[in-house]
Amino acid sequence: MRVLVVEDEQLLADTLAEGLRRLSMAVDVCYDGDAALHRVGVNGYDVVVLDRDLPKVHGDDVCRAVIDAGGEARVLMLTASGEVTDRVAGLRLGADDYLTKPFAFDELVARVQALGRRSRPALPPVLCRSGVVLDLPRHQASRDGRHLALSPKEFAVLEVLMRAEGAVVSAEELLEKAWDEHADPFTNAVRVAVMTLRRKLGDPPLVTTLPGAGYQLR
Repeated sequence: MRVLVVEDEQLLADTLAEGLRRLSMAVDVCYDGDAALHRVGVNGYDVVVLDRDLPKVHGDDVCRAVIDAGGEARVLMLTASGEVTDRVAGLRLGADDYLTKPFAFDELVARVQALGRRSRPALPPVLCRSGVVLDLPRHQASRDGRHLALSPKEFAVLEVLMRAEGAVVSAEELLEKAWDEHADPFTNAVRVAVMTLRRKLGDPPLVTTLPGAGYQLR
């Protein structure tokens, strides 16, 4: 899942991003509305965590831009105000969910995960294929009952492959969905992550490489 965190309190923004990355999400961060408009214009996100009271460009305007773009991104709006009128105003703009500061990180994670499921064709929170079970809320993976000790990036790659439901996933698509904007498109990070994931999944091999096309979870 790819997430954009837009929050002008830099410490809070960076803390949220780091916590979400530990849960195998690819996270980009910006601290004002102008930078947010640029990010949503060039990158595809599943969820945008958006502070309403932003400098340069107000969060309401960023929310409108996300909605007008017509993509799959869902908006979780953050605000310091708990007034009903503010929550209603945000939802009327097109925000998909609302969270009032201060909030518990676990609640934010649950809401982001729920919105992420809504940004794509409906799939259950626990994915199963070829004996592999991927429990997204608990961030756990297993094969034939054997626990898989996956790194956050390996977990993210496996999620993308399992969501494809047997379709071929290109290296470019993996890079887009499992890495953030700082990823070097010319790096061999995808190949290395798939290689280590394949090793941890064990035998018989499940991940197939199709030269020139990408990867497939059989």
